[in-house]
Amino acid sequence: MTAFAALGITLATFGFMEFWAWFMHKYVQHGPLWFLHRSHHVRHPHPVERNDLFFLIYGAISAALFITGDNGARWWFWVGVGIAAYGTVYFFVHDVLIHGRLRFWKKSDNTYLRALNMAHKTHHKTQGRDGSAEFGLLWVSPKYLELARKRRQKLKSEKMKTGSEMGPG
Repeated sequence: MTAFAALGITLATFGFMEFWAWFMHKYVQHGPLWFLHRSHHVRHPHPVERNDLFFLIYGAISAALFITGDNGARWWFWVGVGIAAYGTVYFFVHDVLIHGRLRFWKKSDNTYLRALNMAHKTHHKTQGRDGSAEFGLLWVSPKYLELARKRRQKLKSEKMKTGSEMGPG
């Protein structure tokens, strides 16, 4: 397999995983597998939740593709790489940045990451199975990008105003 083909399969899989995660979240996790996902929508003192089983499921699928993929010679090895890459990004963005499950990455001032956070907060406004919105991870509705831009501009202008009032004069 050429490096170009391997990269193409990996990137296509990564992109597909965003759609797949949205679909599974909306129609399966908020549907028949709500009994597992519900733990993610309620506050609890535990570091691990039933919802984490989804991470194990996708990790197992990715591992199986690695193991049977003949060290990259077979196309499905690179599908496994794409799934693993998406899972890694998902972990850092969703679990670390948004939910703070590990405390080494504080909230970001980046407009895109703030928009992601806003969309996710909207999703968690409901604790039940029905009535949620915003099921994706990396794709953000334009309205949240606009809100994040406006909030950032407002914070900048407040900082400038406060900074100029405190200067020599």
